[in-house]
Amino acid sequence: MTSVARTHAEAARERRDIVSGEVMAEARLIRFVAGPDGAVVPDLARKLPGRGMWVAADRASVETAAKKGLFARSAKAPMKASPDLAEQVSALLRARILNALGLARKAGDLTSGFEKVSSAISSGKAAWLVEASDGAADGRGKLLRLARHQSPPPGVFGVFTATELGLALGGENVIHTAFLAGRAAERWTEDVRRLAGFSPLLPEDWREEPVEAKREP
Repeated sequence: MTSVARTHAEAARERRDIVSGEVMAEARLIRFVAGPDGAVVPDLARKLPGRGMWVAADRASVETAAKKGLFARSAKAPMKASPDLAEQVSALLRARILNALGLARKAGDLTSGFEKVSSAISSGKAAWLVEASDGAADGRGKLLRLARHQSPPPGVFGVFTATELGLALGGENVIHTAFLAGRAAERWTEDVRRLAGFSPLLPEDWREEPVEAKREP
C-alpha cells in the first residue's frame, strides 16, 4: 500500500466531534444515528444505516450533545435524545466488552486462574489483567505487584463481578483472567478506553495502587 493510500485510509477513520468540533480518530468517538422514530440511537459497532453523528467517548460530551440539541442540529432534522443517553452508552459498552471476553475465551485469547495468569504476566504475554471486582484482595494484590515489574505492564480492568465473568467465560466464578496480547486484545482495548470515559475501570474500594492504564500505541 502506498503512503498516499495509507493517508486516505487514515483520514477515512477520522470524524468530527459534534460537541467540540475537533477531528479525531473514530476509536475515540461514539457514533449515533437516528432511529425510525427520530430517537438518538448509539451505534457502537458503527454499522447501523443512516448518517452518523459522532461524539467524543466521554460522559460529559454525550450529556452536552443531548442537552443542547446538538444531534438535531447536526442532522438538520428533529431528533429526540434521551436524558440518560450517556448511561445507555455506558451500559452498551459494558455488555459489548463482556461479550467480547466470551468470544476471546472461545478463540483461545484468554487464560484464567491464578497460576496461569501469573505465568502469562511473567512471560510478557498478558495485554490486560482482568480481575473480578469482588475478588479477594490477597490474590489480586500479588498479581498487581507482579504486573508492575513487567515492561510495559498490562492494563488492569476490574469492572465485572466474579459471577458476571463466570457467566461470560463459562465458569461458575472467575476471579483472575489475562487477556493475551494480539489483535483481539487490541480491539478489546479500544472499547475499554471508550468505557473509561463513562465509568471507572477499577472499583473505588481497591486499596492497591493500580498499574498504569495502557498507553496509546
